[in-house]
Amino acid sequence: MLYNSLRFIFLYPLLFLFYHTIPARYNSIRNLYLLIVSYALYICWKPTYALVLLFVTAVTYSTARACHHVRRPKLLLFSSVLLAILPLLTFKYLNFINDTLVDIFAFIGFQVHLPGLNWAIPVGISFFTFQAVGYVCDVYKKRIEPENNFLTYALFVSFFPSILSGPINKASLMLPQFNHPRPGLDYNKFVEGMKMVLWGMLMKTVVADRVGIYVDTIMPNYLYYSGLTCFVASLLYTLQIYADFAGYSLMAIGVGKTLGFELTENFRRPYFAVSVTDFWHRWHISLSTWLKDYIYIPLGGSRCSKVRNYWNIFVTFLVSGIWHGANWTFIVWGCMHGVCQIIEKMLGQQKCRYGWLGKTVKILITFLIVNFAWIFFRMPTIGEACGIITSIFDFSQPFTLFYDDLQTLALTFTSVAILFAKDIRDEFFPSRIPLMNSKLLLVRWTTYVVLTLTILLMGVFGADQFIYANF
Repeated sequence: MLYNSLRFIFLYPLLFLFYHTIPARYNSIRNLYLLIVSYALYICWKPTYALVLLFVTAVTYSTARACHHVRRPKLLLFSSVLLAILPLLTFKYLNFINDTLVDIFAFIGFQVHLPGLNWAIPVGISFFTFQAVGYVCDVYKKRIEPENNFLTYALFVSFFPSILSGPINKASLMLPQFNHPRPGLDYNKFVEGMKMVLWGMLMKTVVADRVGIYVDTIMPNYLYYSGLTCFVASLLYTLQIYADFAGYSLMAIGVGKTLGFELTENFRRPYFAVSVTDFWHRWHISLSTWLKDYIYIPLGGSRCSKVRNYWNIFVTFLVSGIWHGANWTFIVWGCMHGVCQIIEKMLGQQKCRYGWLGKTVKILITFLIVNFAWIFFRMPTIGEACGIITSIFDFSQPFTLFYDDLQTLALTFTSVAILFAKDIRDEFFPSRIPLMNSKLLLVRWTTYVVLTLTILLMGVFGADQFIYANF
């Protein structure tokens, strides 16, 4: 379900009300209802996608149940993980592998044609696959007990608030919430959840989709614009992808909260990070946690030699790049983040304290590093990414900034100012100016009304898709 769509605005209140008409003592019926809703919404994208979701669910459920009853559980785990990620590898990476092989053969003088896959990628496949694989690994490591009820486990994998673009929830967090009876409507949770939905909607429609107009105009046609314009477009893309993905995550967590569930936190003001390492403690937290638990630590983590530790970091972020997309640009993006963290660790930057001025400088440097890495994430080829960077540093061009008109420019930078004002307050003055959390009823409702009017007056409602829905 796209939270910025009319379908969500009209359909969710009905789903919500029907859910809360089921008495709390009938927990299994509530879970069954949520499972039916989750699959029904998923089928709306394309019915065959649900078969992939069901396949991954059945494989990981069966493996977890059998894991402690076979002679060679490690072999079973390996086979299960390979089988579970097979749809992901097929749908997302088969064409990339084929194209790479064709290019290699062409380079050595052979012209070959390998059949590709013309089907679209099932939505959310990277998210629910990683979530299911994490569950199997946790059962194998005896961190949790296997879930006996297949329907409850199927709900964990397919839970509709987070299946499209995360967060990637741990079974240890979600399964107890599904298994224990939940009280009726929790007013405080409902209000908190709706605040998250409201702010997430503003991030998506007012910030992400508005600055996205400028980004989509400039970056694909960078050859026709000045270096300053390309640099501003790259900065706005950095803000776009944050507002888009964090906005979705906030709405997903908020919707879960209105139903009485606590989902994993996914963002914590990442552009105030003092290093790339710190950035990954704040950006897509559920993915970075998954990578740490199931890639980095099994490789040896930091409990090994320095060289081996650096290699573990590099491999972890290589996997992160591959996870994000079947393109060399994503691999370069992931490697850049890995290399930067290795350099920071070699220089001991995580232990350095430079006071407020030094912290400000480190935040700016980290922001610029992340910004230039995002250029590779955004562009379709490495050559075009390098082309934009070359344009940015081409000082022979006129120092001019492209914009359509003053009104559009004012709206764009007003939306950015709103985002930064909120994040600055949350980062440095969390107890100051409690607008949505004010004890005064008039202040709270005035804030709600102002935010709603801002969405209606400044929001862009033509861009339905979330960026991370493609992953």
